[in-house]
Amino acid sequence: MSVISSLASVGMAIGPPLVYADQAYSIVKKKDSSGFSHDVCGVVIIANITRIFFWLGNRFETPLLVQSILLIVSQLFLLALCLHYAPLDPESVQDYAPLSPLPDSGHFDATESHEDADYLDRPLHTGPAKSLTVGTKRPFDFWQWESLGSYLEFLAALIVVLGIAQIIFGRWMWYIDALGFIALFIESTLPIPQFIANYRLKSTYGLRASTLAGWFFGDSFKTGYFFLRQSPIQFKVTAIMTVCWDTAVFAQRMIYGAEPPRDQLAGRANAED
Repeated sequence: MSVISSLASVGMAIGPPLVYADQAYSIVKKKDSSGFSHDVCGVVIIANITRIFFWLGNRFETPLLVQSILLIVSQLFLLALCLHYAPLDPESVQDYAPLSPLPDSGHFDATESHEDADYLDRPLHTGPAKSLTVGTKRPFDFWQWESLGSYLEFLAALIVVLGIAQIIFGRWMWYIDALGFIALFIESTLPIPQFIANYRLKSTYGLRASTLAGWFFGDSFKTGYFFLRQSPIQFKVTAIMTVCWDTAVFAQRMIYGAEPPRDQLAGRANAED
């Protein structure tokens, strides 16, 4: 029984971070991060930073602490990939198209170049660029920044604020309990940004099936693990919420499919014209 318990603990520590390995590989392979909401990275990072401060006041199991650390590292890497391979603003695509003069005019046409074939296959990005964010503009452009440095600055400020709060309020259990609920409630909203992106695009393009399966089965496993190991109530309640949202995203996969959204296909066609 102890062997099974040890394996379960190892799985809890390294399983969730590994869920995103295939997602990262897919983004690098396609050189395109469209369709995958990098808000997911924000939810995971912020939730697990807060969870680590929760651990300082309520020493839950070490595998869960290790899981938080590995998730933060893996999501920072995934966020960097999302920004690097973000699609460009459609208006700026022409800046990257190969140009050649038309025979009877002084104008240039992207479709007449000898590099035409390369252009048609080229992703609509060239590294760090202005990304196409699904949704409305947020106050202070929160989590819609263009450079990784802006995200790191925000996370550093968050750590400082939580550190100061820990020094001031860490002696009181009501604060520790509230911090745990906040951390795990944020984590329970993990599928929501992707759910919203899928709904607006009417497609689950860009979200790997392996990532979705990892969410659903991983969160189901975590829920059972929390109940069997008598983890704090914060873990149990929020785990159930997460599984419900996982189910909703899974339903979107069945309804919308994984084909590129019509707007993206139309944008590519216009760029090729």
